[in-house]
Amino acid sequence: MEHQPAASIFLALQESALGHAMRSSPALYPAVEILHIFGFVILVGSILALDLRLLGLGRTLAIQPMAQLLLPLSRAGFLLAITMGFLLFSADASHVVKNPAFQAKVLLIAAALVNIVIAHAVPWRHVEHWGDKASGAAKVTALLSILLWLGVICAGRLIAYF
Repeated sequence: MEHQPAASIFLALQESALGHAMRSSPALYPAVEILHIFGFVILVGSILALDLRLLGLGRTLAIQPMAQLLLPLSRAGFLLAITMGFLLFSADASHVVKNPAFQAKVLLIAAALVNIVIAHAVPWRHVEHWGDKASGAAKVTALLSILLWLGVICAGRLIAYF
């Protein structure tokens, strides 16, 4: 049976020096996995805190300064999680890419990123008018953000079981 072009890309990644290093080093894979966890803890923790504030929790905290603190943290967490996730993926790419939990995780990440773009393109453009209460549109994107990122975590955890 011939490999489909996309499948051969994943097999090539898996058989690359990177994939081999990730599989053969007794310390590398666990270290990368720990960094991946740190990344998504920073990402989801900072997003969750800001989204909960947008939904009305902690109204004594001003939204803009909180966002100025947490958005750079979420970006750093995302970069760490994605980079380490790619390294983990390289160890068994041709099999993991077929995993329904992995596929769900990728789709949820894509949806969460689209939600971020929408949030920053529409409600966040008017953040200076919010005062201490986020707009209805901001609340919708915040709730969706919480659901999507928690879904990413759940799907990521389920990869081991499929």
